[in-house]
Amino acid sequence: MKTSIATVSISGTLDAKLRAIAAAGFDGAEIFENDLLSTHLSAREIAALMAELGLACTMFQPFRDLEGLPDANRVRAFDRLERKFDVMAELGADLLLVCSSCSPQALGDRERLVADLAEAGDRAAARGMRVGYEALAWGRHVNDHREAWALVRDADHPALGLVLDSFHSLARGIPSSSIGDIRADKLFLVQVCDAPLLDMDYLGWSRHFRCMPGQGELPLDDWAEAIRRIGYDGHWSLEIFNDRFRAGSASGIALDGLRSLRLLEGGITRAVSTSGCLPEKARPTGVEFIEFAASPAEAVTLGTMLRALGFRPTARHRSKEVIRWQHGTINLVINCEPEGLAHSFDVVHGASVCAIGLTLEDVPGALSRADALRIARFNQAVGPDEWPIPSVRGVGGSLLYLVDAATREAMWTHEFPHMLEPMGPATLSGIDHIAQTMQFEEFLSWQLFYVSLLAMTKTPQLEIADPMGLVQSQAVETADGAVRFTLNGSLASQSLSSRFIQNYFGAGVQHIAFSCPDIFAAVDAAIAAGIERLEIPRNYYDDLEARWGLAPDLIEAMASRDILYDRDGEAEYFQFYTRAFARRVFFELVQRRDYAGYGAANAPIRLAAQARHKPEILD
Repeated sequence: MKTSIATVSISGTLDAKLRAIAAAGFDGAEIFENDLLSTHLSAREIAALMAELGLACTMFQPFRDLEGLPDANRVRAFDRLERKFDVMAELGADLLLVCSSCSPQALGDRERLVADLAEAGDRAAARGMRVGYEALAWGRHVNDHREAWALVRDADHPALGLVLDSFHSLARGIPSSSIGDIRADKLFLVQVCDAPLLDMDYLGWSRHFRCMPGQGELPLDDWAEAIRRIGYDGHWSLEIFNDRFRAGSASGIALDGLRSLRLLEGGITRAVSTSGCLPEKARPTGVEFIEFAASPAEAVTLGTMLRALGFRPTARHRSKEVIRWQHGTINLVINCEPEGLAHSFDVVHGASVCAIGLTLEDVPGALSRADALRIARFNQAVGPDEWPIPSVRGVGGSLLYLVDAATREAMWTHEFPHMLEPMGPATLSGIDHIAQTMQFEEFLSWQLFYVSLLAMTKTPQLEIADPMGLVQSQAVETADGAVRFTLNGSLASQSLSSRFIQNYFGAGVQHIAFSCPDIFAAVDAAIAAGIERLEIPRNYYDDLEARWGLAPDLIEAMASRDILYDRDGEAEYFQFYTRAFARRVFFELVQRRDYAGYGAANAPIRLAAQARHKPEILD
């Protein structure tokens, strides 16, 4: 795949954008006119910079309102066209994007449209250039790529071709099968974006909500496959308009962009004809462990909280100040080493989750896919007697360890030979989900990280009411629910999630949910052992009884234990929250009865309860 990105997609000055695009590994870039107009560098200097960076200038864009104008306006439009060709000559660009006209003066006479496009082709050819015609979803007379292709086909000029943009076609629901009518030699460029499915005007939707392939809900796999099927071998170029991206890091957004094109090449949601160009998505079979970084003093306090939840310190590492805590099949690790990544993590954040280990069937394949997606590996010194576990960089500088499912038991036996306490009775059955909080601008980036590397799908985005603002939340999960992450971010500076980031100095794990077969027994055991729980108002339970018609004794059983409840049809969900440890992380106990969600209806209640404890600036 030849990769490109429009400079409008990322933030910064034009020269800074181009450097970020080149550093990310793109083959080329579309120059957006406003970026060129606002730079102090000349078009020739931009051309020289692109040559130095090894970037092809894939297109200059956009040119608006050319075709179908009355005679007096038409002369002026073609004069403008010649001026743009002058700029392109200095820029080293040979392709100009001409958008279908939106002018209220444009006429819909088809013969006039064909003649105007043919003349544009004549003028471009005289300059050794080409014109790519694109149907805008909100075009006045041409808003469908089928009509745009018919005009290009009938104009029949070698310097005139088509530009296909995924948004303009898929937002209008145009069947991708119609792409099969387009000749590959007349398809000059393919522009790609994704978007959430929204019920709003096309222009506003396009200008503010486009996102990278894999971050939205458009059926891009079918669309891209239809383009491949006709034999297109040109550039695939991202064109993203998104307020969040404009506020983000140019280098980070550019890298996400390249990653998203690689994901599209291999298939976003299913295998496609080019799937073999990228190793298969890694399939996690479970969360093998969660590692906390902590000082010795913090480890004692955290251990007290874990004991109340039924965990026991079962083994010590063979050579490091690292303790394995177990409860049934759940493994937590507390790392108190005085040097290394965990120590650095503790210095910056305090006691917190510094790593997560996922069990995989094919670790080498996962690493190869990570490399292809330019996901950074983390390499650290491994002692001669230590078990090497490969890892990649995760949320907030944490690590995501890739544990070989075939050797996991041998790993634990080798690494933790010094036995401490036996496990106690098991009231918890596993790790249900891990909640990570991040800057709002990072939200889509980490969503892309998970769905591009791992065989995980995303749930619909939700907006949850925090007492101090809205929180955006979305889950990524394996098909069998063995691994689930919930991602949370907020633009409201005083929301609990935003204050967590401020206090924590970055993104990280905010809470861990443990599953249990009997939440009432698990909560009773935790309360008896001294766990501090989050108090839920009585008003909540009065409403719960009225809303669901639950038996009074069940309502009282939940109210006396501060257990929350949600239902989806006949499926039920029970939730219990602890108070926060060290103002950073808290724990949740859940019981699912065929319930697939995460209790979003209860999130405002939980957030309001946590807001009562202002020092616990956690979401």
